[in-house]
Amino acid sequence: MRTQYVIRKLVEKALDIKKLTPEIENEINSELTERGYISDVDYEALELLMAEMDAGRIQLVPSLGY
Repeated sequence: MRTQYVIRKLVEKALDIKKLTPEIENEINSELTERGYISDVDYEALELLMAEMDAGRIQLVPSLGY
């Protein structure tokens, strides 16, 4: 059984490690594509992630290009 707020969990992971990795970003994008909508809880989590990135507290980690 899937967690109801998968995107929120992924955002929490990014906040914990203070990095948005390509893997986390891809999982978020896949979840959005699969569902076709976003819950209020997940939307608020993404807003928080973007705010933390804008403030420089979360680092966007580039792909290693393997």
